Amino acid sequence: MSTDLRLGLNLGYWQRDPDDATALVQAAERLGYESVWTAEAYGSDAFTPLAWYGARTTRIKLGTSVAQIAARTPAATAMTAMTLDHLTGGRLLLGIGASGPQVVEGWYGVPFGRPLARTREYVEIMRRIWRREGPVTADGEHYPLPVRPGDRAGVTGLGKPLKLITRPLRPDIPLYLGAEGPRNVALAAEIADGWLPLFAFPEKIEQMYGPSLTAARPGFDIAAMVMTLVTDDVRAALDGVKTMLTLYIGGMGARERNFHADIIGRMGYADAARQVQELYLAGRRDEAFAAIPDELADGISLVGPPGRIRERLEPWRKSPVTHLLVMGPGDEPSLRTIRDLVLG
Repeated sequence: MSTDLRLGLNLGYWQRDPDDATALVQAAERLGYESVWTAEAYGSDAFTPLAWYGARTTRIKLGTSVAQIAARTPAATAMTAMTLDHLTGGRLLLGIGASGPQVVEGWYGVPFGRPLARTREYVEIMRRIWRREGPVTADGEHYPLPVRPGDRAGVTGLGKPLKLITRPLRPDIPLYLGAEGPRNVALAAEIADGWLPLFAFPEKIEQMYGPSLTAARPGFDIAAMVMTLVTDDVRAALDGVKTMLTLYIGGMGARERNFHADIIGRMGYADAARQVQELYLAGRRDEAFAAIPDELADGISLVGPPGRIRERLEPWRKSPVTHLLVMGPGDEPSLRTIRDLVLG
């Protein structure tokens, strides 16, 4: 349970409209926000915007929520993270995630199978690289180093173990996992410094994930992404949350394997999730939107006038969440209001 919540700003994917969130990030830094986070799917990458904002700020921590492990080898991610951490004075929070089979196999062209085992190997290799205790070798199934003849076509057998040339500023860059399933959350608690839940219903977290979090060490950071909109029009705000849920439940995953629909089901809305997905995939998107319960949209968000948000913050304070990553505020007054409500 966390009474004192930390506060971050989640920008999501970089889009050409608006081009540049520098002013918003600088405002968040002035107002005492602890962190700012970026994302990637199959458009902008997560690291380049962070480098841009990191060059224009001095204190705020810089997080990826999340960098996809299929996009880069463990060594490439370790190098990128080490470089960005150095250039920003030790401000990086590295969030990684397995994504889903549609993106991993359809966009990156690599197998999705056994994502937990892949993630475990990935994290261990990055940490070996940062520690620089010697040339890095790995004998795992997914990321053998050096790659062995017979592992795949074209391997010469001439690869040799190497050691990171540059000394990291920190050999223990904080590492977060984006996770939705109980086993993946348990992996985050076991091997990572934090967990990045995409959808969190504060009153249901203990019920859904309590056993998965038992291995978490002291200081484990649960940084929940929360749609947060300060507005007098609660109906319009809830509809905005429902629009986002419609896309994720209906279209961000295959009919046979949709992790977002699964998590909504575990929240107690399995019938609604099934209906939304069926309607969305049938092209009946307005009906899919209407099938999202208001109670669900309200439960995973913080929307409305300040007094309403203040009341809705209480379940978050009583939950295991330690870090609110607010999504949605687009100007300094909104950031200030949210800061005052969360931090007091």
